[in-house]
Amino acid sequence: MTKITIIGAGSAVFTRNLCSDILLVPELQDCTIALMDIDPERLEMARALVQAIADQRGLKTKVEASLDQRQAVKGADFVITTFQQGGLEAYKLDIEIPQKYGVEQCVGDTMGPGGVFRALRTIPVLIELGEDMDEAAPDALLLNYVNPMAANCWAFFEATGRPHVGLCHSVQGTSEMLAQWAGVPYDEVTFFCAGVNHQAWMLDFYRGDEDLYPKLWQAIEKPEIYATEPTRIDIMKHFGYFVTESSGHASEYMPYFRKTAAMIEKELVPKYKDEVNHWFDYAQTGGHLRHCISRFKDYKQEYAELLDGTRHIREERSHEYGSIIIESMVTGRLSKIHGNVPNFGLIDNLVEGCCVEVPCLVDGNGVLPIKVGDLPAHLAALNRTMVNVQSLIVEAALSCEQESIVHAVMLDPLTAAVCTLDQIRAMVAEMFEAQQQWLPQF
Repeated sequence: MTKITIIGAGSAVFTRNLCSDILLVPELQDCTIALMDIDPERLEMARALVQAIADQRGLKTKVEASLDQRQAVKGADFVITTFQQGGLEAYKLDIEIPQKYGVEQCVGDTMGPGGVFRALRTIPVLIELGEDMDEAAPDALLLNYVNPMAANCWAFFEATGRPHVGLCHSVQGTSEMLAQWAGVPYDEVTFFCAGVNHQAWMLDFYRGDEDLYPKLWQAIEKPEIYATEPTRIDIMKHFGYFVTESSGHASEYMPYFRKTAAMIEKELVPKYKDEVNHWFDYAQTGGHLRHCISRFKDYKQEYAELLDGTRHIREERSHEYGSIIIESMVTGRLSKIHGNVPNFGLIDNLVEGCCVEVPCLVDGNGVLPIKVGDLPAHLAALNRTMVNVQSLIVEAALSCEQESIVHAVMLDPLTAAVCTLDQIRAMVAEMFEAQQQWLPQF
């Protein structure tokens, strides 16, 4: 019987979707799902949701819940991480303190001061988990969903050497969107995508022998399409390739789009005219934080509706890779994903050993990354601006050296575009002081 452990299961909506996917695989329906969280109330809500899925489908799935991480991972075949260390309290500080210094982050979970400090809070937790897995689940594979993806995975591997893969949904979401723009069925599309997480590049996009990039170049000239993804389309126009992360995220990773609050308000946000998805709200400073706060307010209502049956649990699998990997490794059925893995001979013009996002094959032997070779030189150069920051995060997290964190933030493209060196040093000091409760190692 396969055992799947979810650390941070109190993220109940994501836990619900992930477990629903898993339990739509016939060979996994008699598995054990062990849920772990540090919040007893949210853990119980997650347990009730997963048990409701199993009961509604008439499955024999064993659902467990524990506040003890070591107990939860004991005997696991797969360990999935979905936690947010420090929760919304710490996240609010990640956004608000840098904003005082002119750093206008809309998401702040991957790069920038927010991404750096989120990594510092998260990496020790991942390393402790790896130590528990060494003792209680030595053969388990870690499936990490926690951002900042690249820095977390890189540090986890440096510290533990354990097998792992980092998972995101940006490649799936982007490829589905581009297929719509090109006017072709998604199941007829093939593509080759590689880079680093949240900045991977659609290097090829085909339907059979037909190169679909000409259709994409035509599509991005349509005002109704440009209004949904203005930043990514501007990046494509200037760098020649489409990038995987949404326009809000993408605007944070380069120095061109968010230099001042006035620039964001007068130049960036007005480009978004998608009234349905309200991406213009998301692109504003703190947009994702406000979204998370709003979702948290709806959390208990949605939970109640799921349990009483007024809100239905969907009966088709999402495009998340987690259940696909587990299915392939358990059954031996071959699948292809895009995973975040150590760069050992995969992308030649990025740093050896850094975390890269590349195509991977998955079967009973595990996750097998595919060699990419060289990225186009200018795309690799853009990726390296992210890798530079990530390398210093890893160094600081493993050595507990504060000066490396100062340097990491100094090298961040957005921060460097708006702050002086003295301002950056003062901002980092203020963030350390405000977040000391989650950073006792410093």
